[in-house]
Amino acid sequence: MNAYSKTPLLDTIRTPEDLRKLKIEQVRQVADELRQETIDAVSVTGGHFGAGLGVVELTTAIHYVFDTPRDRLIWDVGHQAYPHKILTGRRDRIRTLRTGGGLSGFTKRSESDYDPFGAAHSSTSISAGLGMAVARDLSGGKNNVIAVIGDGSMSAGMAYEAMNNAGAMNSRLIVILNDNDMSIAPPVGAMSAYLSRLYSGKTYRTLREAAKQINKRLPKIIANRANRVEEYSRGFMMDGGTLFEELGFYYVGPIDGHNLDHLLPVLKNVRDMETGPILVHVVTQKGKGYGPAEASADKYHAVVKFDVATGTQAKAKPNAPAYQNVFGQSLVKEAQKDDKIVAITAAMPSGTGVDIFNKAFPDRTFDVGIAEQHAVTFAAGLATEGYKPFCAIYSTFLQRGYDQIVHDVAIQNLPVRFAIDRAGLVGADGATHAGSFDNAYLGCLPNMVIMAAADEAELVHMVATQVAIDDRPSSLRYPRGEGRGIEMPDVGVPLEIGKGRMIRQGNKIALLSFGTRLAECEKAADELAAHGLSTSIADARFMKPLDTELVLKLARDHEILITIEEGSIGGFGSHVAQFLTDQGVLDTGMVKFRTMVLPDVFQDHDTPAAMYGRAGLDAKGIVAKVFEALGKDVKTETVKLA
Repeated sequence: MNAYSKTPLLDTIRTPEDLRKLKIEQVRQVADELRQETIDAVSVTGGHFGAGLGVVELTTAIHYVFDTPRDRLIWDVGHQAYPHKILTGRRDRIRTLRTGGGLSGFTKRSESDYDPFGAAHSSTSISAGLGMAVARDLSGGKNNVIAVIGDGSMSAGMAYEAMNNAGAMNSRLIVILNDNDMSIAPPVGAMSAYLSRLYSGKTYRTLREAAKQINKRLPKIIANRANRVEEYSRGFMMDGGTLFEELGFYYVGPIDGHNLDHLLPVLKNVRDMETGPILVHVVTQKGKGYGPAEASADKYHAVVKFDVATGTQAKAKPNAPAYQNVFGQSLVKEAQKDDKIVAITAAMPSGTGVDIFNKAFPDRTFDVGIAEQHAVTFAAGLATEGYKPFCAIYSTFLQRGYDQIVHDVAIQNLPVRFAIDRAGLVGADGATHAGSFDNAYLGCLPNMVIMAAADEAELVHMVATQVAIDDRPSSLRYPRGEGRGIEMPDVGVPLEIGKGRMIRQGNKIALLSFGTRLAECEKAADELAAHGLSTSIADARFMKPLDTELVLKLARDHEILITIEEGSIGGFGSHVAQFLTDQGVLDTGMVKFRTMVLPDVFQDHDTPAAMYGRAGLDAKGIVAKVFEALGKDVKTETVKLA
């Protein structure tokens, strides 16, 4: 062991089994060292930060009290699980977080037996935990199932659906509510801790059961009154427990999630309960134990690499505005002219640029929490009354509101405007956040106008276009990250619906781009020109309605036509192919047609450039596809050129 180590006790722990060998009075030191290691690791890698710091004591206590991985521990969202990863055999790789070939920034089943359920979207833990608990019961097992839910996840309806089901089934499931935004409970103190220990202890539960049996033998009116006194005294004393009790959970809390003298005995009592389900309400502080995070408004929810001493984040100077900011600023300009425009987001105001709109129009901004289904139908309701709702949700989060898009928006042909951020590959967050499917899942819906911005200037015009589309729903997709640094228009001008644009005219190869791969198409065209291959480039702008005139012209005037998009099979390329086959264009063999889409796999996290390279959707991949269509080897042709 290194004599100068900042984490001497943590250095002796490879897995939770090592942790459980320690004396109870050593657990505090482990937690302190775990916090230090988390801070040091994330300063090197960047990533989600505040939520993990807030659960250091809770993580340590759970692994100390419960027999993980035989006891199943599910972290909701997964971004609070960095300390958990350090304690469960992954400390030696923790500085590879979110990098190519390294650890995921979320829980992942294929990464460790200590991650029984992968999660990067919120509010799935109770449903999954109940499934595991029922499977255990059917198999005659005895292990515990613990779901840790928090950091806003309780704002999603799915959590309540699962709790309602768990309460009705009376299954032995432990839910730990990590309340880190003080949304449910006031600050907790010694009295609350004492009562939580009392209520989770066997004596109280035995007395409570005895009282229930006695009540059954009392006249009904007296029994009901006695039950109410007991329940509401607990609900009042516990502050917030009544809701969970009504859902069928045995409520314990709130307790201080940073005080191990409170946490450990309560968790032991809960572990030894033979009935369920149980909800333990733990109050924590996001960013706990790191001054700069505690002082920050977002508690350093997610960070890039930073200096541990000062907390200063090493942000690269942007060369161009971020797409989300361009969207927010464009919407503000439109809303200054039109008081019917409103903005809706599902707990991602800064991620979507809606925070910019909120500063200008707080009364016209609605953050509905992590409730995408509600967000979509709420927007539909606004649209029925003549308002112009912009529903700004990440591509992968919009998946959660799909039935509402179909049933509540598209069938009724309501002009809800979907602003779809994080379209395409996103880099460090990996498959769970990559916007791969919205072209496909929206493209099959009647009444939907579907646009993709090729650059930040196009985004400005497309926001104006969405404002103008007032007779049907529309969607606009744009990626994470910075634009190209091109000249920006002062005001957005609505585009002609269903019309693309020619970027470059050639006569042999046609590249038809949908979205921000346009820049790579331009690089590919330059390289193809060096090979003597005259190349046209077109920006489709619209996937639906498709610019059929443009597609026919490209097919008839070129030897090869290739579509390029940042989406899965079933999207833009499929719509072009359907049109070309319906027109009989491909029957004659006059044009060789190819589609370039994301590969049919869930790609692991890496830099966006590396991910697009592996997907074959960069300039190099486009050139290779052209030569493949020509029946030539790109390497041989490049050697000839040299």
